[in-house]
Amino acid sequence: MARQESDVNVFSTNLILIGMPGAGKSTIGLLLAKELAKNFIDTDILIQLREGKTLQDILHQHGYQRLRDIEEEILLSVKCSNHIIATGGSAVYSEAGMKHLNSFGPVIFLDVPLEVLQQRIHNYETRGIARRPGQSFHELFEERRALYQKFANITIDCTDKTQEQILQEIIYQEAEAFAEMDA
Repeated sequence: MARQESDVNVFSTNLILIGMPGAGKSTIGLLLAKELAKNFIDTDILIQLREGKTLQDILHQHGYQRLRDIEEEILLSVKCSNHIIATGGSAVYSEAGMKHLNSFGPVIFLDVPLEVLQQRIHNYETRGIARRPGQSFHELFEERRALYQKFANITIDCTDKTQEQILQEIIYQEAEAFAEMDA
């Protein structure tokens, strides 16, 4: 695990969820918040609230790079404790943003197979996904997966798992990580 602090208070620490669109970051994040008595933040919603428009509207009006820039600003503005933070799928394009979030808690990658994501994402063209024009979902998956792996302190293999199983694995791996930090 990348974090070295030995006196981390599990109840004041954030858990940051990363992964592809459709990986379940928001859904699992809400379940985790309820299970662990933490607050919940979805950075895509913070972007939409600040800008007063949907992610897709931002893409149409300003392009994917501007959406990524806005996302970095939002990530860098997050300063909280005792939260589950579900990031947008493109958060990992911001090294500064990811390092900032990781300073408040571990980054957890929800690793979902491409085939499952393709079944879940029926609105790829209109979902508000920050991607290069013409970039296929498969190309986006390959590009981002390397970044998710780079920034993750914990990777959860979500293959053939229920939401409850994923939730319990996150809780178990997080407890293990904190135990190692105390050792």
